[in-house]
Parts: sequence; C-alpha cells; structure tokens
Amino acid sequence: MQDLKLFDPEALFGHLYKNAPIGIALISLDRKWMNVNPAVCSIFGYTEEEFMNFPLEDIRHPDDCNKSKGLLTELLDGAIPSFQLENRYFNKNGNVVWTSVYVSLVRDEIDGKPLYFITQFIDVTKNKLAELKLQESIERYTSLKKYNHDAIISFGLDGIIINGNNMVQQTTGYLIEELIGNRMSKLIGEKSSKHLLLALNDHLEIEKVEKDITFIQHKDGYSVEVLVTLAPIIIQSQTMGFYIIAKDMTEQKKLIIEKEAAEKTNKAKSEFLAMMSHEIRTPMNGVIGMTDVLLETELDEEQIEYVQIIKKSGATLLMIINDILDFSKIESGKTELMEEPLNVKDILSETLNLVMSKALEKNLEITTSVCPKVPSLVYGDITKLRQVLMNLLSNAIKFTPNGAISISVDTVSQDLNSVRLQFAIKDTGIGVPKEQAGHLFDPFYQVDHFMTRRTEGTGLGLAICKKLVELMDGEIWHEASKDQPGSTFLFTANLRVQSNQFDSSQYDMWPQNNDIVENSTEQSLKILIAEDNEVNQVVIKKMLEKLGHKTTLVHNGKEAVEAVKRYPYDIIFMDIQMPWMDGLTATKLINDMLKGKKRPYIVAVTAHAIKGDSEKYLSEGMDAYISKPININAIAEIIDRYEKMKFIF
Repeated sequence: MQDLKLFDPEALFGHLYKNAPIGIALISLDRKWMNVNPAVCSIFGYTEEEFMNFPLEDIRHPDDCNKSKGLLTELLDGAIPSFQLENRYFNKNGNVVWTSVYVSLVRDEIDGKPLYFITQFIDVTKNKLAELKLQESIERYTSLKKYNHDAIISFGLDGIIINGNNMVQQTTGYLIEELIGNRMSKLIGEKSSKHLLLALNDHLEIEKVEKDITFIQHKDGYSVEVLVTLAPIIIQSQTMGFYIIAKDMTEQKKLIIEKEAAEKTNKAKSEFLAMMSHEIRTPMNGVIGMTDVLLETELDEEQIEYVQIIKKSGATLLMIINDILDFSKIESGKTELMEEPLNVKDILSETLNLVMSKALEKNLEITTSVCPKVPSLVYGDITKLRQVLMNLLSNAIKFTPNGAISISVDTVSQDLNSVRLQFAIKDTGIGVPKEQAGHLFDPFYQVDHFMTRRTEGTGLGLAICKKLVELMDGEIWHEASKDQPGSTFLFTANLRVQSNQFDSSQYDMWPQNNDIVENSTEQSLKILIAEDNEVNQVVIKKMLEKLGHKTTLVHNGKEAVEAVKRYPYDIIFMDIQMPWMDGLTATKLINDMLKGKKRPYIVAVTAHAIKGDSEKYLSEGMDAYISKPININAIAEIIDRYEKMKFIF
C-alpha cells in the first residue's frame, strides 16, 4: 500500500470536497453561507453565487427553526463536539427537502475561539417520504383493526395466535394477552383448526373452510355464532400467516327471527281481517236486502219504523265492515292501482252527487275550483281517487254543523309523462285539537273518545286515505285554519299524462291569437333551439314557426357552441339539462368566445320552476328564463323583450 504522505493533502481535500455525494457547507457564526460544495447546490437547487445572497434560516422550514437552538449553544460553549439532527428545508422550486444534518465547529488553534461551522447535508427525502407513507399505512391499518366492529385475530401458518383487536375480547371473553401464543383450536375447536391448517396450503380450499367455521368458543363455555372471512398476511410476496375476521351474528340472527315473526304475524292478522270481513259482509248484505223487501210489504207505521231502524243499523255495520276490509286488503298488499283515462272535473262532480244530499240536510254550501293548468285528461285509478275524495268530503260534512266546504285542485308540477295534482278540502267545521292532529292518520284513531264521541265510524277512514294516496305516489296532511274555525285536508297524487302519442300536427291547428300576431316581428329572427328531447324540440320549433321565425335544432350544449361558431343567431333557447354538455356550461363557453362581440340572446329553458332559479341562471350569463311546460305566449313575450332591447341598444 502506498504511503498517504506521498499524496498532496490539499489536493486530496479539494477532490473530496468537490466530488463528495454529501453536501458540505462552511457557515458563519451569524448563520450566513461562506462556501458550499456542488452537492449542496444539487440538493437545494441554488448556484454557489445565489447561496451568498440569503442566510440559511431563509430556506429552513418554519416548524424546524428552533430545533437546533439549544444544540448550537452547547456546541459554542464546548459542551459537545458536534450534533446531528433531521431538518426540513425548501429548495429553489419551493418543495420540501428532508435532510440529515451533521454540524461541527471549527475553532482557532491558538485561543480556541469559534470561527465557523462545518455543516454536512444528506438528502433523505425519498427515505423520509417512504417512511411517512409506511407510517400512514400502519396507522390506517391500526385504526381499521382497532375500531372494526368484527373480531380480527392474526395467526401464523402453524396455527399459533399472534395478535387480535379489541373486539376479540368482546366476542370470545378472552383478553388478547391470554390468547397470544395459544393455538387457534382454543377458539374454533380441534376439527375446524385441523381443516383450517390444511386449507392454508391450498388456497382453493380456503373459501370452503370459511363457510365451515360457524362458531367460536367463548371463555364461559358457550358458542358464539359467527360469519368468518380468512385473509392472508403477505410480507415481501410471502404468505406468513392469516387473519381470521369473525362477525358476531347473534344480534343479526335475533333481528332476522324477530322480523320474520313480525311479518308472519302481520300477514296472518291482515288475512284474518280480510277473511272475517268477507264472512260477515255476506250475511249483512242479506239482512239489508231483506229489509228492503220487507218494506215493500204491507206494514203498519210502527213496523215500518222498526224495519227502518234495522236497515239503518245494518248499513252502519256494513260501512264499518267495508272500512276494515279495505284497510286489511291494503295492509296485506293485495291492493293494486288500475290505470284508466279520467277527467278530474267529472270525478269531482260524481263524488259531490254522492254526498250532496247529506250536505243539503245541513244546509252547507259546497264550492269547487279547478286550476286551468290541470290537464283535462289524465290516467289513473278512478275508484281509489274517488274513494279518497269521498272519505274526505264525508268527514268534512260530518264535522261541519253549519257553514261551507270548498274543494280545489291545482297542478304542483308536470312533465311530458306525468302530472302531480294537489287536492284541498277545506271546511268551517269543529276543527281538530292541536295535540291530536299528529294521530289523525293512525289506524283506529278517533278524535272523539269512544266513550263520548258524537259521530259514527271506525277510525280507519283517514288511515285508508293515507294508504291509497301513498299508492298513488302522493302525500296527505292536515292544516288547521288560522283565521276561522275548521280544517283543511290536502293530498297530492301522481297521474300519468299521455306523451307517447304526441302528434306535432296538432300545433298546426293552433288558432291565430291576435295578441301573438301583434307581438310577432315582421322580420324573421334566426333562432337556435338546444334541446335533447325530441318532443320538446317539435313543440318549441312549431311555436316559433307560428310566430314567423326560422329555427335550427341541436341536441346538446356542445352542438350549440359549434353552431354559434358557424352562424350568428339572434336568440338561443337553451335547455339546462342536456347530455355531453349542459346549458350552463355551453352558455359560459359562448359568452367567453364572443366576448366584446355581438352575442345571441340566451334563454334558459328548464322543467324545474323553483324559486331562485331565474336569478341563478341570469347570474350565470343567461338573459331570460322560461319553465316547462312552455306556451306560445311565453315564447312571444321573450321575442318581444328581445326586440325592445335590440332597439334600445
């Protein structure tokens, strides 16, 4: 070996300083850079000249600023020869660099006075990030295991228990410390343990073993029913053991049994009620029918009075039986909706005819109101809708000694396939006490106590109404009158409207409205219709053509943007919800594209007439807003507004 004395020490130091992979920096006592080697420049991304323009503290992470303060004091005082710590710095790109820092102090050889620090930097960013990721993974696993609602037990390939989570103690009664080092057979029995260990060598058998292990032995001697999952513990591509994840099925099993028992009991009750109602109803019809026959014979006044009492009592009893039968049929799921064409006004008239005689006996005034927006023809179950109306009207008459009853029908919402109607029956009767209003729709509930009530009935009427309304995808509720005595019962129902037989030729039959003709412009406008629904396309197109304007159709927002690039349209009717690109996005792109240039008048078209929508769409860059269903007058108003704005600007 050659003698080191033959080498020039300065040349050797210079070579190591420049070529060492470790960053070496000379730093003054006031923490300024004096000199750095190339490795420091590589770690932090600055040139040697740039380092001279800022102190070390400028690139140190703020959370690490005070870590070395005490150590530097000890180093300067001579208490320690050097120190090492981990610090974070920001490189030139602003990214965090993790470093292992080794700091020593150079002193004057004569008087020992501190001269400067020698600081060595090792970039450990990759290792640190990997460590943090591993730590995060461990913490997630630990949390998942600790707070899991299932018992998780880890064991080796030899069947020896390694560890477990908190739920193991709750499921088995054993502390984790009692189980560690014991065999799995302590929990699952010798037979299952043997099958388990054999299956671990054959992954195809694991699923079968999972199904076979159905019980875990509790410390107190009984068995706990479980649902088991086996998961391998894989370390460096090698299976080192398994987790057995056991879900305690005791409570779930109990709930399932209770649910099945309740369902069977409820079904038996409903079937019994239905059967008994039928059995009683048949002879009751005979009783009532024979009283009618008896009244046709020669009877004296006293006999007629007795027979009429029998007939009235029979009719009351039959009404009670009918209520029970209807309710039991609905409860047992035997009631289905029929769909047939119906006219709402006709149903109101038919229902009123049935109850009018009772209203006239009390001299009650009955009024009806049907909103013009209610379609003349819809499809639904006439019988059930009439039954709800009949029940509510009968109640209104029953509980209104004098005054008036009003019936109103309004449209809540409508689209191409369905309409949601709201019916309201308002009376000036005795009303409902506030504390009892919440129970109105409960089965067998009556506002009058059964010992003191003044009215007949089973207390099932409103419960039946609630069930029937829910069948029609609606809701029913009660509102107390604020300024006068009485109650208002409201319910909604979804009914189908016919859209699949849409005929565009019907719009050719529209009468020429004088107001519309006056509002239409002499010069034809160029109008773009952005709408994905074909029926709505035809509707808007026909309306605009009737008003004398030319139209172009596109199916989504993307096509609308492309169309505007090709042609300068006056107005765009922009549907809000469309595939590929919605109306709001298309509007933003068009406005950005034509910034500083003349742009089309954009009208939002939506099926949702919700309060605040108009402000929302105008704030998004649209100029006007109309909601579906669209009528020709609304279109004409939009065009008239556009024409006035055009002349102003």
